[in-house]
Amino acid sequence: MSVQRNFINGAWVVGSGITIDINPSDVSDVVGEYTQSDKAQTEEAIAAAKAAFPAWSMTSPQQRADALEMIGVELLTRKDEIGRMLAREEGKPLGNGVAETTRAAQIFKFFAQETLRVEGTALSSVRPGVDVTITREPVGVVGLIAPWNFPIAIPAWKIAPALAYGNCVVFKPADLVPGTAWMLAEIISRAGLPKGVFNLVMGRGSVVGQTLLDSRDVNAISFTGSVETGAKVAMACASRGAKFQVEMGGKNPLVVMDDANLDAAVAGAVDGAFFQTGQRCTASSRLIVHAKIHDAFVEKTITALKALKVDHALKDGTQIGPVVDASQLAQDEKYIQIGRDEGAELAWGGERLNRDTKGHYLSPALFVNTKNNMRINQEEVFGPVATVIKVDSYDEALAVANDTKFGLSSGIYTGSLKFASDFRRKSQAGMVMVNLPTAGVDYHVPFGGRKGSSMGSREQGRFAAEFYTSVKTSYQSAG
Repeated sequence: MSVQRNFINGAWVVGSGITIDINPSDVSDVVGEYTQSDKAQTEEAIAAAKAAFPAWSMTSPQQRADALEMIGVELLTRKDEIGRMLAREEGKPLGNGVAETTRAAQIFKFFAQETLRVEGTALSSVRPGVDVTITREPVGVVGLIAPWNFPIAIPAWKIAPALAYGNCVVFKPADLVPGTAWMLAEIISRAGLPKGVFNLVMGRGSVVGQTLLDSRDVNAISFTGSVETGAKVAMACASRGAKFQVEMGGKNPLVVMDDANLDAAVAGAVDGAFFQTGQRCTASSRLIVHAKIHDAFVEKTITALKALKVDHALKDGTQIGPVVDASQLAQDEKYIQIGRDEGAELAWGGERLNRDTKGHYLSPALFVNTKNNMRINQEEVFGPVATVIKVDSYDEALAVANDTKFGLSSGIYTGSLKFASDFRRKSQAGMVMVNLPTAGVDYHVPFGGRKGSSMGSREQGRFAAEFYTSVKTSYQSAG
C-alpha cells in the first residue's frame, strides 16, 4: 500500500511519519496510509502560501471562479466514489457520505459565483472635493483546521471561500480521516491554482496545528473542533493579532410542546439526536418535553430506536454506523455511566453491539428522568446519547433550553404560531429550527452559534466574507 503524501508548493511530498487510517465499521480494514507533517514541513507550507499570496490576491475573479467551478464539478462527478471513502473511514452510512460530498460540491460551486459578487461602496465625504470608497481585500495566509465528523463538507466550507476571496491556504485535516481530505486536495491540485496557493499538511494537531497557531506569517485561523482546543486557538491568535474563527461544541435543545404533531416530533428527535451516530455539533442531545405528552413521546421514541438498523456503514439499509474510533466509544460509555451515577434512568440502549465485522458499534442511548443540571445535560457527549427533560409549561421549556453554556442550534415542535415566534426570538442559539430537526442546515446561509459554541464571524454563505476579507476605506481628493 503506497503512502499518500502532503501537497506543498505545488508538489506531493513525503512527511516525517505515517498515519494508519482504520475503518471503524471493520477495524481489520486498513483504509490507507497517509504521511505526517512535522513542524519544519508545516513551516514550508506556510512560506509557500506567503510567497504565492501577492500574485494570487490580485488575480481576476474569473480565474478564481473557474478554478472553484472545476473543483465543484469533479466532486459531483465522483460523489459516489468519494462518498464511499468517507463512509469507510468515518463510519457514517454510505448515503450520508454521498450526500455530504454533494454538499461539498455545491459549496464550491456557490463560491465560484461569489468571486464575481464582491461588492464595494462609493460615498461622498463630509468634506467637499473628497471621495470615499469602501472595498474588501483578502486577509492573506489562512490556516484551516477541520474536524473528523464532516471530513469533506467542513473543509469545503472553509477552503472554498478562502480561495474565492483571494487568500492562500494551509489546510490541516483531522488525523482520524485523512483519506477524504486527501481526495479533495488531489482534486484541488489539478484545478489550475498557482503553486503555493493551496497546501495540504496532514498530521497531529499538537504539531501541525500548533505550528499554524505560532506562525506570524499565518494571518487568520479557522478552526472547528473541541471547546478546549477552540479556546486555545482563540487565545493564541489574539496574543499575536491574528484573525480567528472558532466553531466548537453544542448541547442543543429540542422542545416538544403538547400541541405538537407527536409523530413528526419523534421523527425529528431521533433524526437530530441519533443519526450520523450523534456525532454532530448540531445534534439535539437535550429533548425538552411537555409533561402532558411526555410518556407518549418517550414510548414512541423507544419504539423508533428499537427499529433502527445499526451496522456497517457500507451495508444496505444501515441507518446508524459505528462510533468513529475506540477513544470516542470510551467517551460515550463514560457519559452513559455518569448519567446512571447521577440518577438518570437509561430507558433504552447504551450497549456495545456485535456485528458481522468487529467495529465500534453502540446502540442509541436514551435517558429519562433527568434534570438539566446533570452533567449529561450540560457537557457535550458527541455520540448517540440523548436525554429527556420533563417540563410543565412553555416558559419552563424556554428557560431550560437556554440554561446551557452553549448556543449553537435549537428547535421546537409546536402547532402554535405564538410559541414558534416567541421561541425564534428568545432562543439563545445561532440557529433555530421550528418543526425540524436541530441538525441539518443549508450551504448558502450563515452557520454558527453563540455563547460557548462559537467565536468570530459566521461560516458559509455570503457572511463568510466577514472572515476571509478585510475592509479598506480609501479617501481621494479631487484636487
